[in-house]
Amino acid sequence: MGKKSFFGFLYDQLRRVPDVIQTDLKDKTVVVVGANTGIGFQAAQHFAKMNAGRLILACRSEKKGQAAVDRLKAATGYSKAELWLVDLSEFSSVQAFADRTVKDLERLDILLLNAAVLHREDGSYTTTKDGWETTLHVNDLSFTLLSFLLLPLMVDTAKKFNTHPRLVTVTSELHFMTSFEDKIFESPNAIEFMSSKDYCTPQIMKTRYPDTKLLNVFFTRALSNRSKHQPVVFNCVNPGFCRSELLRDAKGMVTKLMSLLLARSAEEGSRQLIWAAIGLPESGSLDEMRGAYINRASIEEPSDFVLGEEGKKREDKLYADTISIIQKVDPRVKEIESQYLI
Repeated sequence: MGKKSFFGFLYDQLRRVPDVIQTDLKDKTVVVVGANTGIGFQAAQHFAKMNAGRLILACRSEKKGQAAVDRLKAATGYSKAELWLVDLSEFSSVQAFADRTVKDLERLDILLLNAAVLHREDGSYTTTKDGWETTLHVNDLSFTLLSFLLLPLMVDTAKKFNTHPRLVTVTSELHFMTSFEDKIFESPNAIEFMSSKDYCTPQIMKTRYPDTKLLNVFFTRALSNRSKHQPVVFNCVNPGFCRSELLRDAKGMVTKLMSLLLARSAEEGSRQLIWAAIGLPESGSLDEMRGAYINRASIEEPSDFVLGEEGKKREDKLYADTISIIQKVDPRVKEIESQYLI
């Protein structure tokens, strides 16, 4: 428990993927971030087949996003999908998307944070226009900012409609295969340190994607631990190794061979996202879904690195340092934290 070997990964990958679960979403509003391709698009198709009251496909590209809306309609007959634009590499775009969501949506029942980028295979260092290492910005900081800005709407949704909205972050089993050095936690701000050019050597950058997925797990647990009095359920989910556009720039022969022999289809991976968004464990307890790491339509222990007293200390440090960053981006974060979180 709390560990995963390569053989454990193989066992998971080669087993049959559980069927997708179904429910009626006719009165619910669903937002899928990163919905134009891969598991995000497949998840959107499943939500469409469940007749979501409103279904927002949040995409970076208008051309690719509109093509996804058209494909979804052709595949399912669902004609209510809406394309909204958001670029996770720009804080201003995330803020604008959140503002539109709060203004235009009466409710928000499911927020699926799926979009992600891979580090460059050559280990090179790139930054966004906001000055953050690109993978860390897109896969973590923007997700955190969006989570905070939309939390009030999700809490209001719960109170108005007597429901339990879910905020689902797509992580990866690759989080088992990495950890953070002590010097990260000893630095004044762990996230700033991890983003700095001096720290991001080519060797460090080669594990950057698993690092961002480990941060996803940490932050899901941190938000859940601080919102136990709230009706919103935070969890994170592993879709498994899937064939998707995330690997479009991969040039390594090992990656290509593994993709050919082991990767699931994007649709199979999307079933895990759906379970995280609407499923329940065998006990039927919603509380077990709070802060959960989900794999193969069940709740599992995440990496040992996030567990126990030391894991909690790391979680608290990473949370505090992340919040200090996004508070500077948007002062509303501090107000939301004080009003909605412990």
